[in-house]
Amino acid sequence: MTGSPSGRSGSARPPVGWLSSRLWGLHVLLVVAVAFTTFMGLWQLGAYEERRDDAQANLTKTVAVPLQDVLGPDDPYTSTADYQPVTVTGTYGPTDEQVWIEGREHEGREGYWLVAPIVVDGVEPAVADRQPALLVVRGWSAEAGELPPTPQGEVSLEAVLQVGDARGSAFDVQTRTLDSIRIPRLVNEMPYDLYGGYGIVTAHDPADAAALTPATVPEPTSDSTAGTRNLFYAIEWWIFGAFALLMWWRMCQDIRREGTVTISHVPAAKRAAQEAARARARAREAEPVEEKSPSGR
Repeated sequence: MTGSPSGRSGSARPPVGWLSSRLWGLHVLLVVAVAFTTFMGLWQLGAYEERRDDAQANLTKTVAVPLQDVLGPDDPYTSTADYQPVTVTGTYGPTDEQVWIEGREHEGREGYWLVAPIVVDGVEPAVADRQPALLVVRGWSAEAGELPPTPQGEVSLEAVLQVGDARGSAFDVQTRTLDSIRIPRLVNEMPYDLYGGYGIVTAHDPADAAALTPATVPEPTSDSTAGTRNLFYAIEWWIFGAFALLMWWRMCQDIRREGTVTISHVPAAKRAAQEAARARARAREAEPVEEKSPSGR
């Protein structure tokens, strides 16, 4: 019989099964933990998306206010002014001061915006010989043809403020065409103290006689920071769920390893050794003894 060096032998129990009653409690805790963390993560994700939608809705549903309450000609353009509907009263500049802005879409068609300066009433000039003026988009046209005459006399309009473009190509003086509303570039082309943003006209009194299609206000881009905290909370809850899964795995493995023990058979091994020793002793006693002569031969 083969045994260990210590004279002991044994056999191993099979490991604890995954469906063993000893693991039921851990299984239940895992299901509860994963379900809870998943639910909380989805709830925080929903709150994140709701706040982003609210931020976007706030940009598009704001009541129009006077331009002077939002932005001055020398004020920096901030996010609070972006997409803010404003009312403006003033007088358009001469027709030849207008510019065409190319690459502007309307209902899937590419065309041009017609941009004109309007001198704002009731605003004192901050720069000598430069009246405060707001650039406004009068409308959209499929082609950049002859510049339509600007309305005469005082007008009142509503417009949605937009931030000026950061970059743009060179200004074509002959065709009065530009590919972006880059206000610092247009300052050099117009004798006005231009506002830091521009407006897209949504209402005009009296009605604009130019045969232009009303320009479409671009969809606002949601604030990237709106609801960010809720997004981080959602990620944290899912990390907690992953951690619970890891702990469940490790604890189950520990319990399964504890169930794999060696069953000792020390008494049987000892008896076998004793029987073997007695058998050897009996064999020696049974061996014949040879008689020797006096001379030892």
